[in-house]
Parts: sequence; structure tokens; C-alpha cells
Amino acid sequence: MPNEKTQKVTIPFLQAKKGKKEKIVAITAYDFPVAKIVDEIGIDLILVGDSLGMVVLGYENTIPVTMEEMIHHTKPVVRASKRALVVGDMPYFSFHLSNEESVFNASLFLKEAGASAVKIEGASKKRLKLIEAMVEAEIPVMGHVGLTPQSIHHLGQFIVRGREVKEAEKIIQDAQNLEKAGVFSVVLECIPMEVARIITEKLIIPTIGIGAGPYCDGQILVFHDLVGFSNGYLPKFVKKYADIHELITHAVKDYIDDVKKGTFPNNKYSYRLKSEKVRDLIRKQSEVPKIKRSSNRKIKV
Repeated sequence: MPNEKTQKVTIPFLQAKKGKKEKIVAITAYDFPVAKIVDEIGIDLILVGDSLGMVVLGYENTIPVTMEEMIHHTKPVVRASKRALVVGDMPYFSFHLSNEESVFNASLFLKEAGASAVKIEGASKKRLKLIEAMVEAEIPVMGHVGLTPQSIHHLGQFIVRGREVKEAEKIIQDAQNLEKAGVFSVVLECIPMEVARIITEKLIIPTIGIGAGPYCDGQILVFHDLVGFSNGYLPKFVKKYADIHELITHAVKDYIDDVKKGTFPNNKYSYRLKSEKVRDLIRKQSEVPKIKRSSNRKIKV
């Protein structure tokens, strides 16, 4: 029988964790090597987030990210993930179309990229109808409320949502509506921990927090943030477990210095012929007649 670290994670497996009060551990990743590492050490869920636009592609926000880019990055993550459940994040304007077009776009994450589910931001009435259509089409959906990065132009800035009672009540209701629409879990982003606690207690499905405090059923962070890949601004909710940026910086500086000094590559990092082959090569090369060049050769114009 497979143990929990090797058992393939499914949606029922994740939902059962809530009943057993076992925390779900999720992470956002965008490529094969990172997905392979986190999968092998026991991550439950990998989200291929549209945050790749800012983290990997250098965009100012998530708005420019395309379906093609999301599918491209989801494929290697799926190939690397033997255990974790892989969820593809639907980018801006891939699910703002007709229900038919939006369901088709969602299906590409399953049919082409091999993901097990998709994530969608928001809980408007139209969004809820779309989620129902996706679930009807056998596409598992993860919901997302609180701070929704794709709404950046409407919000003006990335700020904590739900600090005022009216907005908090709306977020709570949105989460409940998402559950009724059929999502298998919901991401709670940048909301007060008290609000996240209420939602987590009200819902049967798991809540996955990012900047939503300790009461959620699980937590998710961006891989590049938690390992310190960047030395720039990090949100308050990010705990940096390593400083990869500093490590890489020192490694590349040392490489530059070694190459400039001529100390790399040395014998240790170079290939050599065996001694008898060296002698044979030198002998053969010394026997090659040199081409005589005439010093008074005329040049044709």
C-alpha cells in the first residue's frame, strides 16, 4: 500500500484532509525542476499560477499572461509531478467570454497540459454560472476570493480585502456561493484571519490561505518567494525560508572571477587523453608535413 508521501493526491484525498483536520500544503511553481523537487518532498498541491507573469516573465502584473503561456508552463509541471495534484490558473480574459468559449479554454488545461483542475478568480453571478458549467463538463474548479490580482486595475493596488464589515460579509457570502456552485476548494487571499476562520468553519470544502492567517485548511506560497529568489519587496504574509538570491549572486560572481583569472576550468574540470594516446597524437602531428608558402606569389586582381 502506498504511504501518504507517495500516494497520488486526488480531490477526494484533499477534501478528506479537512475532515481529519490535517493541513493541506500547496505551492505555486512554473517549471519542471522546481515541480520535481517539491513533488518529491511531499507537497499536496501545485498551482501553476498566472503569477508567473510577474515572477518568471517580468510583466508588471498578471493581466498580460496568455492561455498559451499558461499551458506552456503547466505541461512541464505535470510531467514532473508524480504525486501532487496540479491546478492550472486561468489567466485574465480566458474565462470572461461566453460559457462555451470559457469551458473550452478550461478544458485545455486538462486535455493539453494534463492538469487535474483549474482555478478561477471571483464569485460574481456570471462567474458562478460559469463554474457550474465547468463542473457539468467534468472540469474540477478551485475558487478564489479576497484579493483577486486580475482585478488590479479596478482595485488600484494590492491591498488586504475584508477589513470593513460589509466587505467581509461579502467575501464570506462569495465563498459560500462558490461552494454551492461546485468548487472543490477555495483560495482565500489577503483577508483578515478572523474572516478566513469564519469561512473555513462554514464551508465543507477546504480553504487554502495566502495571507489569510492560520485558520485555513491549508496554505500556499509562491516558490520563488519562500526560497528568497528575489531580493525585492515581499508581502507581509511571506516567510522567507532561504536566500537563494544571495547564494546565486555569490556563485555567479565566483564563476566570473575564476574565468577571468584563468583558474576555471583547471585539470579537475577538463578531459585528457590517456598517456599512450597523447604520445601517439603528438607523434602523428609532428609527422604532418608543413605547407610551404611562397613569399613571391603573385596576387591576381
